[in-house]
Amino acid sequence: MQKQKIYISVSHLTCNFYPGSSYEFILQMEPVKARVFAKLFNQIQHLEASNAFRAYLPCIPYHMDKANHDIDRRLQKVYALIHEFGDNEAKKFVEQLPYFQRAATL
Repeated sequence: MQKQKIYISVSHLTCNFYPGSSYEFILQMEPVKARVFAKLFNQIQHLEASNAFRAYLPCIPYHMDKANHDIDRRLQKVYALIHEFGDNEAKKFVEQLPYFQRAATL
């Protein structure tokens, strides 16, 4: 399958094939693989919606909330994909993130 440009906005949780809206990253990838972004963004939105109700419960600190950890894991996956399919500028940005770990070389 042929690669094409995919416009990703992590801040707006969107993945588009056309640059009509705002975006932070332009990736070169097969359109079928772009579905992963849509699924991850959908999961993040669902978790954030359920988190809105939990925010009013003072008995669960933010850093101990499982939903927050689930959101963080999905964002890590999003940035891993951006690193894999992005240009050099995108890779440099992702490598500066605190949870980025470069694979060990043998």
